[in-house]
Amino acid sequence: VQLQASGGGLVQAGGSLRLSCASSLPTFSEYAGGWFREAPGKERKFVAAINWNGVCTYYADSAKGRFSVTRDNGKNTVHLQMNNLEPEDTAIYYCAMIRTRVCGPAMSKMIYPNWGRGTQVTVSS
Repeated sequence: VQLQASGGGLVQAGGSLRLSCASSLPTFSEYAGGWFREAPGKERKFVAAINWNGVCTYYADSAKGRFSVTRDNGKNTVHLQMNNLEPEDTAIYYCAMIRTRVCGPAMSKMIYPNWGRGTQVTVSS
């Protein structure tokens, strides 16, 4: 398994969760990391992404101001800090990675070849 997401759970509206994505990909620091989510009955959607060195991030409108994506290249991990969670955030969250130097909105549209198993996030009202 090259990517493994963790940190999901059940939380009340207004609460916080921190998701982590551990990677065993070689040359991890050459990869941009993305977070996506899939709500029941809906298609998978982009949430946030971070470029290879952590300088550049990009967020879906639904995540702006509430979510923060970071990475630790020394530990081969990418994190998604989610604050002020809403019931609409309930979904399975997936991490994905792509070997690229791209920065900005394009990170939301690329086809990521490496995916981890999802982690369930449930927000109760």
